[in-house]
Amino acid sequence: MRVLVGRITERPFGRTAGLAALFLWTAWGHADLAVAQDRVFVSSSRLLIGVQANRSASVRAGDVDGDDDVDLVVANGRHWPGQNLIFLNQTRARFNVARPLGRDLCTSYACELADLDGDGDLDVAVGNDQAPSRVFLNDGTGQFQFHTNLGQPRSVRSLSIADINGDQDMDLILTCRGSANPIYLNNGSADFQHALDFGTREDSTIDVAVVDLNEDGRLDLILANRDDQPNTILLAEDPGNSAKATVRFGAPVAFGTAESSRAVATADFDGDGHMDWVVGNIGAANVVFLGDGTGGVSREIKIGRQDGQTFCIAVADLDRDGRPDIVAGNQGQPNVVCYNRDNARRFVTQSFGPEQSATYGLCVSEFSGDGYSDIAIANSDQQNQIFVNQPARQ
Repeated sequence: MRVLVGRITERPFGRTAGLAALFLWTAWGHADLAVAQDRVFVSSSRLLIGVQANRSASVRAGDVDGDDDVDLVVANGRHWPGQNLIFLNQTRARFNVARPLGRDLCTSYACELADLDGDGDLDVAVGNDQAPSRVFLNDGTGQFQFHTNLGQPRSVRSLSIADINGDQDMDLILTCRGSANPIYLNNGSADFQHALDFGTREDSTIDVAVVDLNEDGRLDLILANRDDQPNTILLAEDPGNSAKATVRFGAPVAFGTAESSRAVATADFDGDGHMDWVVGNIGAANVVFLGDGTGGVSREIKIGRQDGQTFCIAVADLDRDGRPDIVAGNQGQPNVVCYNRDNARRFVTQSFGPEQSATYGLCVSEFSGDGYSDIAIANSDQQNQIFVNQPARQ
């Protein structure tokens, strides 16, 4: 068994104080542990998602077969065609049944679950690189049929689902590297009309968060950009008399100083009632931005390593203390959980997984049925895996 010793560090306003702890990474067949105070994240060969090391880029969770536990959809391929997969949870985080999603192998970077046709079950949208992005509809039992392509091929890197125009249907927002980013509006039956592009052909938007930042009832966009481009906010504007069919945004407003960002997620980290967000960066620390309720930033907090390599971010209350925590998936570094202490006055950073992670996507959900959120990670050329959130042994 190979054991590595790591540290948990407290970061009050980005400065490190010394709270030491251990994390363990072992060979396959033994438990992998990530310890944080009274919680421990546990994984083993029984918690692998499938048996192959695919080029996975995204994983999302939801009950697709109606049996009241949480299943997974995994997007595979990236730049090379791969088989996207559905994994059915057989209770307690045992994903012992797998199904292909679609017949074609695709260059998939993103997947999202939502009820797109209004029939009460979860459907899947898949974003592909230089191939048509696609929508698959669920028959209610976890069997999916191809429904439609989304426009022309683009270099899609992420896909978000939200009711962007306020008509009670779930719309699609795609981000692309090296091309403009499209928004597709849903007619209620999962048929999508291209409404507009935001950004330009020179933009390299890798991720987007869709949230009401200025508290006017309309959904705004927070963009995480690569290739020496600033991250930006697009505030939604009143579309006039065609509110049900039209979406409009103001000019982009830059924030932060990062030159290469890959991920963004939102939550009220400081408990003041205004929406905040966290950005995952390459070659720099990740940053929490505390929102002021008008679309601006009141304070920035750096978390994690100064030479971070974060490719994906998720937010959830992992220790059930009422405050949202942060999970960061990294490349060439351990993945980390950042525990929110004192309403974002400090973060306790905990490593988990191998020292050389290859995590492109992750999601957080209650897979084991104990009331605590677990972590699913999607790796490129490493096996995908569940880390179960359990109490630490005293």
